Amino acid sequence: MKWLPVTDQTANYELPIAVDSSLRFRRRRKPKQQVEKPPEPPKASLRQRAVWLALAKGEVRAKDLTDIGVPRCYLTPMCDEGLLVKVGYGRYRAAVNDSEEVA
Repeated sequence: MKWLPVTDQTANYELPIAVDSSLRFRRRRKPKQQVEKPPEPPKASLRQRAVWLALAKGEVRAKDLTDIGVPRCYLTPMCDEGLLVKVGYGRYRAAVNDSEEVA
């Protein structure tokens, strides 16, 4: 049980804590081990991803291309270059055949 002073009383105890500033505790760090990472394979460009998805699905929506990271602003230039063909509002298909290679 702790003794708590009342409003007209003061606590009559002290807690002396000796602090020695000469003592310093340093955490010893382990040296970091250098781990060599294997080289990452080159990622497919946004245009390649768009054409590959269109080849795989046949016909894709603009939302499908946005979901894989191709911005909608890429679609019109891709149609102008002849990579995609606009079928309808927000619908596209690949303009290349399966035998042709996507650059």
